[in-house]
Amino acid sequence: MSTARRDAGLLAISDQMPRFARLIHGIKAQHAAEGGRDLAALVLLFPLDRLGPLRQSELAEQVHADPSTVSRHVTLLVERGLVRRAADESDGRASRLVLTDAGHAQLEQLRGDRVAYLRTVTADWTDDELDTFTTLFDRLLDGIARTLPADPAAGTPTRTVTP
Repeated sequence: MSTARRDAGLLAISDQMPRFARLIHGIKAQHAAEGGRDLAALVLLFPLDRLGPLRQSELAEQVHADPSTVSRHVTLLVERGLVRRAADESDGRASRLVLTDAGHAQLEQLRGDRVAYLRTVTADWTDDELDTFTTLFDRLLDGIARTLPADPAAGTPTRTVTP
C-alpha cells in the first residue's frame, strides 16, 4: 500500500472517530431520555465483572472518571443490591466492590440489550462482514489502548468470534 493511500485511509478513520463518539453519546442520551438515567452507574458493572473486586478508587481509574462521580454511582449500585462492599483482605480499613448475583443478572440484561441493538444495526451485514469488522475493530481498540499510559485494558486478551 502506498503512503498516500495509507494516509488517506488513516485520515478517513480520524474523521470518523468524532462521529463515532457523537453517536455513542447520542445512544446514551436516548437511553437516559427513555428512563435509563442510571446507565452511567450500571456501566460500572462491566469492569467489576471483567477484573473482579476492586477498590472504589481503582474502579474510578478504570473508567477514567472523577472519584466523587463514581462514589455517587456506587452508592446507587449498593442501594439497588447490584454491588456489595467486602473487606479488603490486604487492608482492613478499605473495602472492595463485588458484584452480587443481582449485579450479574443486570449485567447480562445490559449485554442482551446491546446485542439486540447491534443486531438491528447490522441486520443487512453478512456473517463475513460482521466477522471482519469485529476483528478489525478489536485490533483498532487494542492499538489505541496500547498508546494510553497505565491502561490495564491494553494487555487484556480480546474475545474471539466463533461462527
